[in-house]
Amino acid sequence: MPTLPGVLASTARRVPDRPALRWGESSLTYGELDRTVTRLAAEPADRGVQRGDRVVLVAGNTMAFVVGVYGALRAGAIAVPVNPRSAAPELRHFLADTESSMVLVDPAAGDGVRALQADDGGLGTATALALGELDGFDDVLAAALARDESTFERELSEDDDALIIDTSGTTGRPKGALFDHHRVLWVGQNITMGLGLRLDETMLHVAPLHHSASLNLLLFNGVMLGATQVLMPAFAPDDVLEALEREKVTVFFGVPTMFAYMLRSPQMAARDLSHLRHLFYGAAPMPASAAEALVAALPHVDIVQACGQTEGGPGGILLTHEEVMAHPSASGRLAMPNTEVRVVDANGEDVAVGEVGEMIMRGETMMKGYWRNPEATAATVVDGWVLTGGRNVSSVEVENALAGCPGVAELAIVGRDHPDFGESIVAVVTPAPGATVTLKDLRAYGESRIARFKLPHDLVIAEIPRNLSGKILKHRLRAQLDGPVGSADPAAPA
Repeated sequence: MPTLPGVLASTARRVPDRPALRWGESSLTYGELDRTVTRLAAEPADRGVQRGDRVVLVAGNTMAFVVGVYGALRAGAIAVPVNPRSAAPELRHFLADTESSMVLVDPAAGDGVRALQADDGGLGTATALALGELDGFDDVLAAALARDESTFERELSEDDDALIIDTSGTTGRPKGALFDHHRVLWVGQNITMGLGLRLDETMLHVAPLHHSASLNLLLFNGVMLGATQVLMPAFAPDDVLEALEREKVTVFFGVPTMFAYMLRSPQMAARDLSHLRHLFYGAAPMPASAAEALVAALPHVDIVQACGQTEGGPGGILLTHEEVMAHPSASGRLAMPNTEVRVVDANGEDVAVGEVGEMIMRGETMMKGYWRNPEATAATVVDGWVLTGGRNVSSVEVENALAGCPGVAELAIVGRDHPDFGESIVAVVTPAPGATVTLKDLRAYGESRIARFKLPHDLVIAEIPRNLSGKILKHRLRAQLDGPVGSADPAAPA
């Protein structure tokens, strides 16, 4: 039965000399990648990682991420990729929640893990190892590469659990969506059929690999196809456009924010993007004007919008190229292949065409459930259907992290429409008597408590409105967002 590391081995046998990964001036063929992963998998196994154990992976869009996630999977572990910008308290939560036995960290993303290691007991029972040179950590990648040719194998099944992916829930702490190998492999099958992907694609990874879109839709699927995958650690519009030309990229996924910046760059028209065949976007709405500009700038490219969520694999609905041109403000219409989608009312009944309802989904790619959270699972998976609802930065989490900031008497977090990012995070603060609170103060206080992308981008000084029972009236707060605003950090939402 196929598994994620089994598919890598199969592809390595089929096209051993084809480039698998390219980053900067370096590269690995599929044969080299498979041998490296096999050697790395032996290291966690020798250090006590058993089948079904959890291994947290803290890495950006680097070779370390790819080798680390496949190494953990081949060792029989459940990989838990987390945001490499996560602060130490967030990493502590992931480790405790998943009861992970090991952390694999990219040296470029080691600050949070280093802080936990310095905090006695911060890592719990987990062993932290570096995928490269990092002071104070054993270099597990060097140890793996020093091994003789490894024949390490661990018997796995497609029904074995493979991934726990953070959903960034809206009701407090993030919840981990659990997937087995079978579900993840079906995500790839679906997007291949939905977009018409080929065996010889070249894919550019700029969106974070720890997110389910880049990971499941592209990385794992690209390995199944035997595609060449180009890794970029950070987004910069001109750099992306240069890479699209240099690497002769055929498939590119991004969020609307990226395309908004790329469209403003003179390089958009100057670069030779004739090899690009498939471009798809998702994770947030794209303004109709931007979608129209994208179609005009790349008339030869099949441009598709995907709308779904992590709990679906991701899975959901697509807006075809023709539909993007005809209805650029829409989010999608056709269900992805092998996926059923309905729009229902509060009673679970299908709504009539033109009426508002909630999208629900079912299919082979849907999560098994939330990791060790049966209550949340029961509220989200009903009779086999995954309810969608909203998933974004949790206002409760941000409020809890910033509530202790000096000078803050009361604080609430709300969202504000943003032309590039869809929505930005706004802190509404009532200062303590005689105190002055700035946006810089809030962000500096929160940086060691939550990831930077969750910090507020704007500040409004105002009284916090409450109802008679003391509950904050957030609809009133949103109406106050024309008040005095602090200086936003334009790079923060990205």
